[in-house]
Amino acid sequence: MEQCLNSTFKALEGLEAEVFVVDNNSIDGSVDMVRQKFPQVHLIANVNNPGFSVANNQAIQLAKGDFILLLNPDTVVEEDTFKQVVDFMDSTPDAGGLGVKMVDGKGEFLPESKRGLPTPAVAFYKIFGISRLFPNSKKFGKYHLSYLNKDEIHEIEILSGAFMLMRKTALDKVGLLDETFFMYGEDIDLSYRLILGGYKNYYYPKTRIIHYKGESTKKSSVNYVFVFYNAMIIFAKKHFSQKNAKLFSFFINTAIYFRAGLAIFNRLIKKLFLPLFDFLVLLVGLILITNQYQIIQDISFPEKILQFGLPLYAILWLLSQLFSGGYDKPHQIGKHFVGSVFGTGIILVIYALLPKDYQFSRLVILIGGAFTFIYYALSRVGLHFVADDRFKLGGSGSKNIVIVGDNFESERVKSIITKANSNIKMVYFVSNTPEKLSNKYVGSLNQLDQVIDIHKIQEVIFCAKNITAEEIISQMIKLDSKHLDFKISQPESSYVIGSSTIDSQGDLYVMDINQINKPAHIRNKRIIDFGLALILVLSSPFTIWFFSSKKRYLTNLMNVLIGRQSFVGYANTQHSTNLKLPKIKQGIFTSTALLDHPSQDVEIISRMNLIYAKNHTTLMDLKIIWQNKKYLDH
Repeated sequence: MEQCLNSTFKALEGLEAEVFVVDNNSIDGSVDMVRQKFPQVHLIANVNNPGFSVANNQAIQLAKGDFILLLNPDTVVEEDTFKQVVDFMDSTPDAGGLGVKMVDGKGEFLPESKRGLPTPAVAFYKIFGISRLFPNSKKFGKYHLSYLNKDEIHEIEILSGAFMLMRKTALDKVGLLDETFFMYGEDIDLSYRLILGGYKNYYYPKTRIIHYKGESTKKSSVNYVFVFYNAMIIFAKKHFSQKNAKLFSFFINTAIYFRAGLAIFNRLIKKLFLPLFDFLVLLVGLILITNQYQIIQDISFPEKILQFGLPLYAILWLLSQLFSGGYDKPHQIGKHFVGSVFGTGIILVIYALLPKDYQFSRLVILIGGAFTFIYYALSRVGLHFVADDRFKLGGSGSKNIVIVGDNFESERVKSIITKANSNIKMVYFVSNTPEKLSNKYVGSLNQLDQVIDIHKIQEVIFCAKNITAEEIISQMIKLDSKHLDFKISQPESSYVIGSSTIDSQGDLYVMDINQINKPAHIRNKRIIDFGLALILVLSSPFTIWFFSSKKRYLTNLMNVLIGRQSFVGYANTQHSTNLKLPKIKQGIFTSTALLDHPSQDVEIISRMNLIYAKNHTTLMDLKIIWQNKKYLDH
């Protein structure tokens, strides 16, 4: 929001305009930020979330301008964006609405910058991927009008709600946003009503905006599928004939379950494919090792034992890799070694406890353990070289960063990111001018592409105080690197923000409070919760008599056991710093249990929550539980 408003007011210089911000009951401090940093904004702070259409209509009804612009908070506009679009609308009297060229957080063109009307046929081609197969076809490419040149002005049908400029007189004629739509579909509906009202909608690519996208609803989520396609059904029932609306609704309902199922399946495949593949390799390896051992030793193991024993061994080695952090990112060979040794040890202990009839060879187990480590080590080295960044090896996942700006801003931003992130290998400086400002800089702005190539840069941070939004967008498009992240530092702000993909939230460089949310900590915290709760539940016939509220004691234990609660969580406070903490389950005990004496001071409670998130360890949880065990019934 702050980034968006900064770029908005720069672009409004020399124009007579008013800016409205409507907040739908957010809890991230946006309202306070707007009040403090942008007192000239007309702020509407709703006490609930009435939806996108209602919120925009609240502002439209108060607006006095000749033109109304709907602008998403996850956008950055160029300095001349508003002047250009207003001049175009003034010179094009038949224009009722206008959209601009949008690029995402990596500088990639967003196809929804220009769209056609989603008729049943067009929707069918889009839903089942035919439009993607034939993007240059006028028949199949109508959804995103992909056959039209993205760098030329075109008359289009549907505008994007992320940047939707409309003539006020046109809105007075056709009406405001339809409040039947909660989120999604309202921009399609209003665009279509503008056309029905005798106006034309235009795509204007002579100015551009960044639209980070996906910050409100992740495109890969099942929730997005249902919300988006149900909005399409509302649109069809409103504008199409009864016959076409039924046909459209049939396609949409089919698509909802098809795409929702696809989203769930895709997520499962992404998470389970590698572990399942590893299990199969381990199992095949164990079978080959056992068969070879039997041939060399001229012996024969019972077939039934092998049928159950070998898969069980493979599963145990796989689980030992999981719990040792072998599947955490970035991959580390050392964790695979620990997992292999740990798994081998567990299997040998189980082997020793088995009856003689079920023991077939310790040597096979030892060779299997060695094979497990060799396989994981070789496969991860291979993935490091042939797969994407998710499979890169390294203890820290460190990266090279370049900061583009003047001396003061560059140093300020470097201080922020180095304090916030320990995974930085090297920080380089590029001057925001055509020439290097001093020997401290490795290059100038017009040499940025060379700096990135030579120094193997993974991330570029632009200082918005020194570089215009237009120049930032131009550089992002020019560099166009799949392996490069872009972020923007706002003046006098303690954060650096950016977003690389539709499905990733904006990355923030702030204090490293994410220790508690790292995979190993999440896993270990759940193991402690489950294991301890299970022990206490099983021993409850004896332990329950030590507690006055026996029902509450059992309820707490069961909530922890099924994962509804944790033994330790944050203390409840509305302090602004705590709104950005990583999400964890509510606890029976809280972080304030670390204090020697209870405190009601909001600042102290907030600080304890921060300390808990930043320095969390398993021992910290165990200490809190042990010291407060007599309060398990609270």
